[in-house]
Amino acid sequence: MNTIVTRFAPSPTGYLHIGGGRTALFNWLFARRHGGKFLLRIEDTDRARSTQAAVDAILDGLKWLGLDWDGKPVFQFARMNRHAEIAHELVAKGQAYFCTCTPEDLEKMRAEQKAAGSHHVGYDRRCRDKGYTSGAVRIKTPIPETENAIMVVNDIVQGGVNVALAQLDDMVLLRSDGTPTYMLSVVVDDHDMKITHVIRGDDHLNNTFRQNTIHDAMGWTPPRYAHIPLIHGPDGAKLSKRHGAVGLEAYRDMGYLPEAMRNYLLRLGWGHGDTDIISTEEAIKLFRLEDIGRSPSRMDFTKLASVNAHYMRLCPEDRLMTLLLPFVEKALGERPDDVGVQRLKKGLHGLKERAQTLIELATAGLFYVRRRPLAMDEQASKTLDEPARTILKEVRQTLANLGEFKSDKIEAALKDFSTQKALKLGKVAMPLRCAITGTTNSPSIFHVVEILGKEETLARLKDVA
Repeated sequence: MNTIVTRFAPSPTGYLHIGGGRTALFNWLFARRHGGKFLLRIEDTDRARSTQAAVDAILDGLKWLGLDWDGKPVFQFARMNRHAEIAHELVAKGQAYFCTCTPEDLEKMRAEQKAAGSHHVGYDRRCRDKGYTSGAVRIKTPIPETENAIMVVNDIVQGGVNVALAQLDDMVLLRSDGTPTYMLSVVVDDHDMKITHVIRGDDHLNNTFRQNTIHDAMGWTPPRYAHIPLIHGPDGAKLSKRHGAVGLEAYRDMGYLPEAMRNYLLRLGWGHGDTDIISTEEAIKLFRLEDIGRSPSRMDFTKLASVNAHYMRLCPEDRLMTLLLPFVEKALGERPDDVGVQRLKKGLHGLKERAQTLIELATAGLFYVRRRPLAMDEQASKTLDEPARTILKEVRQTLANLGEFKSDKIEAALKDFSTQKALKLGKVAMPLRCAITGTTNSPSIFHVVEILGKEETLARLKDVA
């Protein structure tokens, strides 16, 4: 069996769309499952809109998602002479011809076709047999022998798809200025890169018929095609900026882990039973193009957050801290000191059980790294009324007298204190929580006190009581 070769071929005219990220993932998984190659091609022939910033965003997005490509990226624009060479070869073989029609000629032609009520509006092949030696190059699309003649593509995802041959006109391969068209460039690059499977969005399905006319004219075997449905927003409409983030870098900045995004994107259109959590290692073993559904998938941000929470809980703490610190620094407005970082690391276990994103985790753990005196949120300020502050003065003395500053000892001492004062434990624990975290919501207050340590805990209590 020939080596499986797939490719991801984005256009560097903007950010890496989440749909592009999923397409790249499916190509990568298919290649990795079969021990093949996953290649990257930057389709930068639109010189007016292509930017280096967009190229960098694509490369960064793929690296963040953990999708490694084989070899160096291929830049399509650099290969335009090769594309033009094939166009001229087709002319020499009698499979293409020069066309001298101007844009005005083409516009007039279409207007006349519409006025005549023609079912097909397109190029009428008027230059096909003229024998011109310059101008644009057009391919000789087979002329249908009957009205019902069709071209069929057997798509791995979509099944048998056909188009009436009458709908395919003699498209331009090389413009009159000598620049190749997208359709030509894609086919030549796929052939030269030995691509065996083209896995892309189903918005490219119609292009397949036109591209296959080039393969056929050159006597090349076309790749197998798998056209995957697009991603829609929660409301069923095509995913757009109004649904929120659509670029991969936005999800990274919102605090999602790359492995969570891989898992979530995998399940957008590909299924394996009812399992939502599938590791990348499992996905490589299980992934089949035949298991991709034909219906569009809908973004479900609630499910994405849930999947991310799962992977945050599994994440080794050293790595989680590395991922977390930039978010902490941004929320804090400065780089936390080493003591604060160590406190945060010790408190990670309690914090990550309650957070779904790195932003939520950073926000929840800020009290470990904040400088004194802590700013209190509105609810904490209300809780710390005069009676609560009076209680905290005595709590401070109780904790100061404590020998071993461990959570179980701290809990026992505070329970004893509550009993002596005829108070419910909550009447003691909540003011304590507010005083040392600045909020009413935190992990176990006894563990928090232990992690902060005696000196910091007493100092924070003194700030408010």
